[in-house]
Amino acid sequence: MPILAPSEEALRSAAAALVSGELVAFPTETVYGLGGDAFNPQALARIFAVKGRPRFDPLILHIATLDSLEAVAALSSLDPGLRHKLDALCTRLWPGPLTLILPKQPRVPDLATSGLPTVGVRFPSHPVAQALIRLSTGVVAAPSANPFGYLSPTRASHVQEQLGDQVPCILDGGPCTIGLESTVLDITASPRLLRSGGTPRELIEGILGPVEGPPKDPGEVLRSPGQLQSHYAPHTRVTLYSQEDMIRLPYEASAAYLFFDGSSCDAWVQGLSLAGMPALEPGESRTERIAVLSQEGNLGEAAARLFDLLHRLDKLGASVIRAQRVPGYGLGAAINDRLSRAAAGS
Repeated sequence: MPILAPSEEALRSAAAALVSGELVAFPTETVYGLGGDAFNPQALARIFAVKGRPRFDPLILHIATLDSLEAVAALSSLDPGLRHKLDALCTRLWPGPLTLILPKQPRVPDLATSGLPTVGVRFPSHPVAQALIRLSTGVVAAPSANPFGYLSPTRASHVQEQLGDQVPCILDGGPCTIGLESTVLDITASPRLLRSGGTPRELIEGILGPVEGPPKDPGEVLRSPGQLQSHYAPHTRVTLYSQEDMIRLPYEASAAYLFFDGSSCDAWVQGLSLAGMPALEPGESRTERIAVLSQEGNLGEAAARLFDLLHRLDKLGASVIRAQRVPGYGLGAAINDRLSRAAAGS
């Protein structure tokens, strides 16, 4: 599977591949997507097959212009109040890491929506994604470009490592700047958050007012990706700790450690030293088994680095990854969501 720089020639070639029914892996600001023509059932079936994704888990359709929204979403069926909310969200938060659940147009294949009458739509901000979508069919179905349930890819190399030669090409747009999947918001009725992600809930509520939280009944029909209890998991077992508990952990040579910030890691190292255990000095470089999401405790940086660091730690052959929860506001809610689902898969 070749990794291609997104030159004009490469983009046109990749777009032609999509039009012909092939799959293309491409960058977005959230994670790398595994793209196929949203209106081609054979291409959609290939996405499910390559990922090993269950058919009950709906796909997200990606557009590159607001004019394309009505090609997949039946906006006329929204009542005026919801249409006003949609317009406000599109104006303020698109393009960006927000997926909206809307009534679907009949032309959208049932395979894309898992037979639901609704469809998830996103307008990504990454210029490579936008160019590819515009040059192809105008609407591209694209879940994350990884085997189902495993860590999402935030670099082209992650896609290559995980999917091998199952996709004809990968467009390399560099590391993803957000690093977490999109937030998913259902606005077919009273707005409801289905998945925490790259757009913080606080930002949405600043536009719409309070929104309902994710469904608590595990038996509910999945209306968006990322709702399964176990998801986004490395092969290595993951255990989660509060900051207080994390810095009290004993050192295990066979374990790997993922800290939120440098001060937490330094406090842990200092505690080990005071207990007479060999460890690094506070502030010095970490071993490969000790990683920090953000030295300064920046949630944006932590989100962008989360999957990349989990990929690295997962390759070490550690017995367990001991991870610290992050503060639960802003992007922290989505980071903790991904860590919790990773731990649930252990």
